[in-house]
Amino acid sequence: MIEQHLPWAGLPAPLRAAVQRHTGVVTSAESVEQGLNCSAAVRLTAAAGAFFVKAVRGEDTEGLAGLAQEQRVAPLVGAVSPALHLAVRETGWHALVFDLAPGRTADLAAGSPDVEAVAALMQRLAGLPPAPAGLLQFADRYAAHLLPGDAELLHGEHLLHTDTNPHNLLVDGGDARLVDWAMPAVGPAWIDPALTAVRLMESDQTPAAALAWLDQIPSWRHAPAAAVAAFVGVVCRDWAARIGEREAEPSNARFRALLTHSLTPIRR
Repeated sequence: MIEQHLPWAGLPAPLRAAVQRHTGVVTSAESVEQGLNCSAAVRLTAAAGAFFVKAVRGEDTEGLAGLAQEQRVAPLVGAVSPALHLAVRETGWHALVFDLAPGRTADLAAGSPDVEAVAALMQRLAGLPPAPAGLLQFADRYAAHLLPGDAELLHGEHLLHTDTNPHNLLVDGGDARLVDWAMPAVGPAWIDPALTAVRLMESDQTPAAALAWLDQIPSWRHAPAAAVAAFVGVVCRDWAARIGEREAEPSNARFRALLTHSLTPIRR
């Protein structure tokens, strides 16, 4: 069951006090309903500026794991994401305090100017510092569905976000930022752009249009066809195992559209 997010006033007073020792007195608070891995997500206006607070109950092991991942990668993702200022633990709660990213949720539909801002973001992602030691490979997430050789084909050294849904893509003018690093992994740099192309299809862009968008991304243009096939295969097998072949088919058909990459020569 998805937990309804608590408002700022619903958080324990000691936790709010600890946050305000950093932000100054809060003058307004707006809850954010998107997001599945926290108990509260709040935009704050305070004496020291504008902030975003994500809080998790101490007994929420999954939420705490996501929060720990965000804290772990925060020093590496400043080129594409809001800065993390503070981690707080009070009365059984954990919270992270970030800069508030300006902008709105990305529109990935055909004709939206946001898609070009997101393409530029995807290129910046490829230039992030190396992933921290000990972070799982992307393929490890799908261990139950790997075929022989898949893990080697999907091995990489790049820090991946892996959840580039529109709610995690914030656009301000021509600039896009990426939030919510609760599901990071390590792998080839082209995986995040490929996942984002599928999000374009989910926003009713045609496969041809999504692939044309994807072709702007250098890491994708150099992705080996066999690696793309391994990626599509393992994601589709995993999703079918989760919800059944029939229910998974609409999503899996979008992923299979990426296989036309194997018909396109590598350009340099």
